[in-house]
Amino acid sequence: MEELSDDVPLPKPALKVGIVYNLKKGIKAETPDAEAEYDNVTTVEAIDAALRSGGLQTVLLEADEELTSRLLREKPDFVFNIAEGFRGRGREAQIPALLNMLGIPFTGSDETTLCVCLDKALTKRLLATYNVRTPRYAVVGGDAPSALRSLTYPVVVKPVAEGSSKGITDICVAASRTELLELGRKEAALYGEPMLAEEYVRGREFTVGILGNGAEAKAFEPMEIIFKKHQRTDYNVYSYNVKQDYTKYVEYRCPPDVSPALDEEMKKTSLKIFSVLGCRDFSRVDFRLGEDGKLYFIEINPLPGLAPGYSDYPMLAEFCGVSYNELVLSVFRAGAKRCGLL
Repeated sequence: MEELSDDVPLPKPALKVGIVYNLKKGIKAETPDAEAEYDNVTTVEAIDAALRSGGLQTVLLEADEELTSRLLREKPDFVFNIAEGFRGRGREAQIPALLNMLGIPFTGSDETTLCVCLDKALTKRLLATYNVRTPRYAVVGGDAPSALRSLTYPVVVKPVAEGSSKGITDICVAASRTELLELGRKEAALYGEPMLAEEYVRGREFTVGILGNGAEAKAFEPMEIIFKKHQRTDYNVYSYNVKQDYTKYVEYRCPPDVSPALDEEMKKTSLKIFSVLGCRDFSRVDFRLGEDGKLYFIEINPLPGLAPGYSDYPMLAEFCGVSYNELVLSVFRAGAKRCGLL
C-alpha cells in the first residue's frame, strides 16, 4: 500500500472528537455470540489513546438510550463511530442516521450504505449488476423454492444480516437440501431472521482492507487466512469459534503468496466494491479463491472491527507497516478531510 497521508495536519485548535461505541456487557443469551459485534472497553480505550496521541480532544459516548442527550450536552465537533446499534437488520444505520439528523459529521459509511451492506443477500444482488462474481446463493425462508433447487451442495448457512461471524458455527455447512432446510429452520429460530445459503467455495480465503475516499482510496496488501486445523467437519470456515481461538486454528499471511495478477485483481475488485456500495473512509472485503482459479466475493464489512491484536483490519494494516495509532488517525483524517474539516 502506498504511504498513508499522515502529512495532512490535524486541525488547530484541536477538534473535540466523540467516540461512539457499543460495549459487551456479558449478558446471558440463547447464543454464545450474541454480543460478538460489540467492543470490549480495551478497544475503546485504544482508539481514545490513538486519537489523543494526535493532539485531539476526545469524549467517550456509549451508544445507548441516553446517547442523544449526551451528544446535545457534549457537542462534539466530529464523531469517530464504531457503534453497531441495537436490533434489526438496520441497526448499524441507527447512529449515522442520528448523527446526520443532528448535523454532526462522523467517520465511516452513512446509514444507507450500512443498511445495504449488512444484508448479505441484498449486497450480492446489487454487486451482481456490476459483474462482481459471488457464489450462488439463496435466502432460506425468503426466496422461492426454485432458488434453493438451483444450489450445488455443500452450502454455507449463516444469518443474512449479521457481522463478526455471528451465527457462523462449526456445523454451518449443509451437504444436502434436507440438511439445509433443517439447519436453516434451527438457526433462523435462534437468530430471528432468514438465513443465507451460499455455495461453499473450496479454496483459499483472503481479506483486503481499504482506507481513504474517492481517488485517494487505497487498498492494503491482501491478507490470507490459512487454516491450520479443521474443526468438526471437513470444511474450512472462518467461524465465530475459529476467530475466538484464532491462534489455534488459523495463521495470517500478508502479503500472501499469490501472482501479481491475482494480487492486483483483489485490490481492484475491493476498490470497485467499496465505490459501488458508497463506502467511506475504511472497509474490509472478504474473498475466496476457488479451485477453478476464480476469485469470489463473499462479503464486505464497511464498519470493520478495530480491536488491537485481534481484529483483521488493524492486523493486516500492521503487516503493511502501519501502527495501530497511525491507522486510527488515518481513518479519522479520511473522515475529517471528507467533511471539510482538514
